[in-house]
Amino acid sequence: MSALQGILYEEPSAWLFLLVTVVMGGWAGWMAARGIARGWRPFWHCALALLLVAAAVRFIHYALFSGTLLSLHYYAVDAVVVMIIGAAGFRYTRTRQMTSQYRWLYEKTSPLTWRARAPEADEVR
Repeated sequence: MSALQGILYEEPSAWLFLLVTVVMGGWAGWMAARGIARGWRPFWHCALALLLVAAAVRFIHYALFSGTLLSLHYYAVDAVVVMIIGAAGFRYTRTRQMTSQYRWLYEKTSPLTWRARAPEADEVR
């Protein structure tokens, strides 16, 4: 993974990138997106919150590991990782909401999607 140093991360070890950006930032992004989805807010609220989480991840890189704070390149990398994990968390939570609170209307097709239920045979007349 040293071939990705300078492209995805600036630290001397990929483990720092995985720990701070993927694990810690991903967890924070998932939880922020989950909270926004549980409040029935639209996804754009989630996107704004995830950009703030990515800024916090960049600050952790700076404060703890002497990374660059104001680097558009590394902020974009952090933001993409946090956005992907956060969007999955938002969609997972919204799917669970829709299929549990409106179970007569929707059924889960995967952990991230749902569809309208087909009408029952005795309901079609």
